Amino acid sequence: MSLPADFVELADRVRNWGRWGDDDEIGTLNLVDGEAVRRGAAAVRTGTRFSLAVRLDEHSPQIGSIPGRVNPLHAMVAINTEYQGSPDGFCTSDDIVTMGLQAATHWDALAHVSYGGRLYNGFPSSSITAEGGAVRCGISRVKSLVSRGVLLDVARALGRERLEPGHGITPAELDAAVDAAGVALAPGDVVLVRTGNMQVFKARDRQTYTGGHQPGLTMATALWFHERDVAAVATDTVAFEVYPGARDDVLFPLHLLDLRDMGMTQGQNFDLEALAADCADDGRHEFLLEASPLPFTGACGSPVNPVAIK
Repeated sequence: MSLPADFVELADRVRNWGRWGDDDEIGTLNLVDGEAVRRGAAAVRTGTRFSLAVRLDEHSPQIGSIPGRVNPLHAMVAINTEYQGSPDGFCTSDDIVTMGLQAATHWDALAHVSYGGRLYNGFPSSSITAEGGAVRCGISRVKSLVSRGVLLDVARALGRERLEPGHGITPAELDAAVDAAGVALAPGDVVLVRTGNMQVFKARDRQTYTGGHQPGLTMATALWFHERDVAAVATDTVAFEVYPGARDDVLFPLHLLDLRDMGMTQGQNFDLEALAADCADDGRHEFLLEASPLPFTGACGSPVNPVAIK
């Protein structure tokens, strides 16, 4: 496998293999220490809460472009059924869901992507099997994800409600969003990057939101996040990074750099619209973020209902 020289050079600069030990499987989430959590708690003033999750049903973002990544399929398995001859007529209703774990608002596990036969920290990609799933770097390794969250509203910082389809966010534009937010990033922060593209999904144009060109982060932003010791990054798009990419010699380069080399957990389909409006109104772009994934053993990702508390 031949990768372009500039990609290889950047991968070497952001790679965190061995930084937290040879057995580490959570990467930059090691940066979320007690101080990062206290910093998030200190940002809470009113107790206003914002759920950042999109709907979980057949109208979730997936349109069949990724085989097997199906939207949630809900079915009842018991409806007011008397429980095993209960003497008092106790009845129960139960249901099940079949879904792709990355169908809606979700975190990617570090095991989600690989290249050169390696996952994050040098673990072999062959450790992912049909029987056990992601034995290494699976989402269940993330026991909690709670820290100070910082919203970088790139769209508003550039004077727009929504970035144009295919707009690639540069490090300079992230700097502009930081300046507009008036918040200095600190190690262990979780950064939420708003492009405004969620407006397309909320307008019920799922085909364009998921299948069309999308604004997003560019390959160069990997170093920006690495230099600031950001713990995790999430965006309001399906692809996370700009799509289609600016080049055709490497597919989804930011996924590879973030997850495989840096070991930085990344999230997609975060609904940042209400939070962004509130941040624009009161001028405060920091908050406590509770966004712990579900501990699916061996999974390469997990749905999440992230809650920002201001």
